[in-house]
Amino acid sequence: MVSKVFSAALQGLSVKIIEVETAASRGLRAFNIVGLGDKAITESKERVAQAIKSIKLSPPHQQTKRVLVNLAPADLKKEGSLYDLPIALSYLLASGQTKFDPSKKIILGELSLDGFLKPIKGALCFSLAAKEKGYNEIILPQENAAEAALVNLNGEEIKVVGVKDLKQALRYLEKREDIPSFKVDPLFFEKQTPAFEIEFSWIQGQDHTKRALEIVASGAHNLLMQGPPGAGKTLLAKALISILPKLALSELLQLTKIYSAIGTLTKENPFIIQRPFRSPHHASSEAALIGGGNPLQPGEITLAHRGILFLDEFPEFHRDVLESLRQPLEQGEITIQRAHSSLTFPAKFTLIAAANPCPCGYHDNPEKECVCQSSQIASYRRKLSGPLMDRIDIFCQVPSLKYEELISPEQENTSQKIRERIEKTREIQRQRFEKDEILTNAEMKIPQIKKYCQIDSAGQNILKKYVDSGKLSGRGYHRVLKVARTIADFEGKENISFDNINEALMYRLRNEA
Repeated sequence: MVSKVFSAALQGLSVKIIEVETAASRGLRAFNIVGLGDKAITESKERVAQAIKSIKLSPPHQQTKRVLVNLAPADLKKEGSLYDLPIALSYLLASGQTKFDPSKKIILGELSLDGFLKPIKGALCFSLAAKEKGYNEIILPQENAAEAALVNLNGEEIKVVGVKDLKQALRYLEKREDIPSFKVDPLFFEKQTPAFEIEFSWIQGQDHTKRALEIVASGAHNLLMQGPPGAGKTLLAKALISILPKLALSELLQLTKIYSAIGTLTKENPFIIQRPFRSPHHASSEAALIGGGNPLQPGEITLAHRGILFLDEFPEFHRDVLESLRQPLEQGEITIQRAHSSLTFPAKFTLIAAANPCPCGYHDNPEKECVCQSSQIASYRRKLSGPLMDRIDIFCQVPSLKYEELISPEQENTSQKIRERIEKTREIQRQRFEKDEILTNAEMKIPQIKKYCQIDSAGQNILKKYVDSGKLSGRGYHRVLKVARTIADFEGKENISFDNINEALMYRLRNEA
């Protein structure tokens, strides 16, 4: 007898449906799994046999039959232990020890030797794929049910069934036990209050940079802060996450899907409710930053999707690592190609970089003498190439603070108040780009820039001056317009004013001084 149940394989963030076919026929006693599985799948037959034995049913090793399991399509490499449950159920069907209808059901789960199910990674990816591909039910470990149920936030469409062990899965499939679909309350996310490490009001002085950070948060623009050690660059970057707007439902699903795929979600925290803040060390490899490895995994730029990628000590990163950021900064995604595979990961992050002016950090500092040689300073700055710098929207000098500024009273401009202003600005952008499938001004392409960034003759004249003099590239011109559009939105203006253009130019050309 041949049986078939359906499971799935995770490739990056995409999902392929897998048919688990089992044939139990007369012949020499054997239990084999074919279909290009890895070592975890090869070992699955031992876990499956013991789990079946633990619930008092007859495992393959006790049958006088030849049992063959095929994971189709056979030319697709399969990894992990999530096929244990579908293999066990398919075998029990083929051997006549159970009877149920497996159609339109996706089944996933790793079995322990006593028949209990262990959590898997990628639960949300699988439930979203089940919905897209026309399946009406997904059966998976109980610990993953809350995460998988996010698929139904807009209204229940597929049934999400969480089971604790093989015995309960059989009882449910044989209709001897009713398990209701797991549901997530949409209001749950509105009630959540993210905890932030740094409160914006704690930061003294640096009014110019704080203004720039508000613009960055409003339009998701890239920022480079330069200044001496101890001026507050890292503190400012960490405070930025506290003024970013709450995640929209579509962003929450995207982020949870990413973190689900790499297996970092837990039973206690099955959702991503706060924008990510990723701060990799400057010794990080190219694969760690943009993604790679075997199997292919997303890197820091994908884990920072819709959040912040903070690169402290920017020039200390390896040059090839920094250059690898050029394409994702422009396109908002990264495609990693290998000889036998190619995966695309989202990477719409906001880059916040911090750098010293030289290796010692005190070049052109009136209070402290720089001890670097000119060749050291030139080598330090050469790591930041022109094409990479051209993708930065805003440049800020962060000077050292005076004593009076350090002891000044805490400001009333709290993170919550600033965040409310920024959320209003983001709402303006959401309504503007409703038909363009983008969320922020930083994502605008040339057609949207031409449509939404109209400027008067005075603004055109000053931009013409900088473009014709070579101080502003074509890319830089468009980025100035995007920043000016964000400043106008932040100030509640329908049209971009000459002052908005001037401020955007000041941020853009500050490093030219």
